[in-house]
Order: sequence, then structure tokens, then C-alpha cells
Amino acid sequence: MNNLDAIVEAIRADFEARDAQRETALKQSRTLIRHCADVIRAVHRREWDSVDARMATMRAAADALRATVAGYPELEHTGYTQDALKEYVEAVITYAIVRGDAQLPTPESLGVKSSTYLNGLAEAASEMRRKILDILRTGHDGEVERLLTTMDAVYTALFGFDFPDAITGGLRRRVDQLRGVLERTRGDVTTSLRQERLLTALREIESRLDMDT
Repeated sequence: MNNLDAIVEAIRADFEARDAQRETALKQSRTLIRHCADVIRAVHRREWDSVDARMATMRAAADALRATVAGYPELEHTGYTQDALKEYVEAVITYAIVRGDAQLPTPESLGVKSSTYLNGLAEAASEMRRKILDILRTGHDGEVERLLTTMDAVYTALFGFDFPDAITGGLRRRVDQLRGVLERTRGDVTTSLRQERLLTALREIESRLDMDT
């Protein structure tokens, strides 16, 4: 029993260090999520002059969070850390899809777990609905078809991951949400295309009537 106090104090010091890291990780998670939202907003607005700087800031925030939780598995795998990194994945992939990059970033290049990557990928695909609707407000073009095809490709790829939520981090729920977003978006695109064709037909009729008179 002579070493009881020493044991307890050593454990207390370890807990205090972990608690301090936890507080830091919480703040960094919130900061990272905020930077991710800034990047996604800039991408949708096509603010390419500022988006690269925002991306660099976001990447630095992700690196800082990973450094803080390194060596602390209970912090690395906790919900707020993985949620922030999921938002990071979503922002980077949204950027890549909208820019039309030939290759998507990999989980390894982003420094995230496979489950975090897949959940971020699902949310990035859902984010394309917002971009498609923005385009449809001014007309229907090939970019709409490209983005819709991308959404469908991501959904098809993710649908095949039939594993427990404990492994996928709740991927099944996000895939179900993506399916709903995809179906609504496909319906909106179809309606927009039909309206555009109808307007074109009406203009042709008007033009013929004008020629006849």
C-alpha cells in the first residue's frame, strides 16, 4: 500500500492530460466544421478566387485535429472527431465533383477511416442536389446531367456496403437519405427538361404563326 498515492496521482495526471486533449479536440472539431461549411458555400457560389485559400485553411484545421487526438484512441474514434472529419471529406469531395476532377481523393490522402470517408462521400453526393437546383433556375444544360449521373454512381457504389452500423458508422442511414435526395432530384430534372421542351415547342409554333401572318 506504500505506492497507492503514487499510483492514484499518476492516473490523475493521465486523466487530466486526456481531459485537456478532449477540450482541445472539441474546439478544433467545431472549427473544422465551420471551415468545411465555408468551403462548400464558396464552391456552390463558384468563388474560385477564394476557395483555394479556404481549402488550405480547412486542411490545416483537419491536420491540427488529427494531431490532437493522435495517441488517444478514445478521442480519435469519438463522435465529434469523426463527424468533423466526415464534414472534411464532404467538403473536399464536393469541391472535386463540382470542378469535374477525374480522380476523387482517397481515404488515405485525406487521412480518414474508411467508414468516415464513405459517409462523407454520401453527403457530398447529396450536396449535388443543391448545385443542380441552382443550375435549373437558369436553364437545363449538360452540367445537370453530369452531376445527376455522379449522384447515381455514388449511390450505386454505396448501396453494396451491407455491413453493420458498428463497422460503417451508420452508412446505411445516409445511403437511404441519398436515395431519397436522388429520387427527388431526378424528378426535378425531368420536370425541368419537359418544361424546357414545351417552351421550345411553343416558341416554334409562335414562330410559324408569325410567318403565316
